[in-house]
Amino acid sequence: MSQKCAICGKTPAIGNRVAQRGKPKYLGGNGRKTTGITRRQFKPNLQKIRIQIGGSVVRKRVCTQCIRSGRVQKAVVRHPFVLPSQN
Repeated sequence: MSQKCAICGKTPAIGNRVAQRGKPKYLGGNGRKTTGITRRQFKPNLQKIRIQIGGSVVRKRVCTQCIRSGRVQKAVVRHPFVLPSQN
């Protein structure tokens, strides 16, 4: 299963992991020294949720930024409670 958001298409990004030693100069040290650089992946935070597309409900893998920004309409699990009419 691919690591890709179904809404925005966000995929893993490539970056570096930097290992350092030493105390920073602003804290009274001699400065930080880089001891190693290795490649790493920054993976998107994907959640498998039920979303409403048109009139149908489907299960998709969506990143949390799309969920929080409102780009996705989550499916209604249960209709809200309504009091019976007083007739």
